[in-house]
Amino acid sequence: MGILEVQHSVKYPPFEAHRLVASELPISKKRETLSEEIDQQQAIELVTKSIPSFKIGEKTGWLVERRYLFDGNTIKNEVYEHGIVDDSEWPIVVEKQRRGWYLTPHPVHATARKFINGVVYILLISLLYLFIEPILSAIGIPGIGTGTVRIGLLDYPLLALIVGPLFFIPLLMRVTANFSDLRRQKLFLQNPPPNPEIEIIGEAVADQDLKVKVKFESNRDNWNSISVYWRVGALPPARDAVFSALNRTVEGQPPPGLTTKLPHHWEVGLDDGTGAGEDAPMQRQEVAGGLFLRPMRVMQFGGKVEYNEDEMILENPKNTWPGTTISPLVKIHWEIIIQIERENEGSLLWVEPLRVKHSSKHVEQKTLTVNDGRTESEIL
Repeated sequence: MGILEVQHSVKYPPFEAHRLVASELPISKKRETLSEEIDQQQAIELVTKSIPSFKIGEKTGWLVERRYLFDGNTIKNEVYEHGIVDDSEWPIVVEKQRRGWYLTPHPVHATARKFINGVVYILLISLLYLFIEPILSAIGIPGIGTGTVRIGLLDYPLLALIVGPLFFIPLLMRVTANFSDLRRQKLFLQNPPPNPEIEIIGEAVADQDLKVKVKFESNRDNWNSISVYWRVGALPPARDAVFSALNRTVEGQPPPGLTTKLPHHWEVGLDDGTGAGEDAPMQRQEVAGGLFLRPMRVMQFGGKVEYNEDEMILENPKNTWPGTTISPLVKIHWEIIIQIERENEGSLLWVEPLRVKHSSKHVEQKTLTVNDGRTESEIL
């Protein structure tokens, strides 16, 4: 006789994953007892009727895993009942930030970020040049831009005065883009379109294509092309669950990969605390969760088709994924996205979360692809 447990393990990529070494970060693990005083055969039968186990990623990299343990040993079960669904309550991050209408940020945001990177390189090269210029002059190579300009009581290198103003260009670009985004948000909130009706034909199963019908009450005059697609990914674990799994207090020293406690604009649970970077442009605060859709930092796209009023078939994602899974540490999330191209206003998105049933097989992927968490990098 023994104890049957389910264990969730996660090492989720932080906001800017490239800044951290995944192999050096701890894995957050949490066990939950499913049954006590049962034999191994009974444990296997119970596991077969539960949500299938899965493993995405590796322990030395980023990891999202669910597995079953009997007396501390992994139950290697490859076949499960088909069509099991997790009907737990949606996490707050889905309710507030992944359901309804969303806008796309002004494209200038992405351009400005790239511009900043270029300016930094120019500045570093300029400083290096000013450092070695005396050596070049000593061997007879004339300097360029090494003269000085007096401003007030101080003399400044001419080259620095040329490069310095370049830093203000991306700031002006971002300010202009933010004002444009605020204007578009205001116009949208004044006259939002009616919600589309989405009908799933048959069942939504993790390893099958999705059949769907979409109906709009009316189309706007400025709507051009409309496309429909779906995708799956892993959402960030709850901050308090990560602290608990690593035996730390929420008010204490955060574990590697997480920042200290940040102020929340809406509700606790919308920020996973893995970085203090700007993940979205300026947003109107009367909309809980904001009007810009944040990409999942771990995700994969399924099929994408042009909209029509008949039944549409969306191909399953290339890699096999588990169905909807909701727990404090591990959240596998599926969603349908309707993308509407508009004249002079950017893309408009309708996001509908899906409860996708699990297949009957154990899922294992060795590679966990990481995406940028910034809204401006949302792949459309």
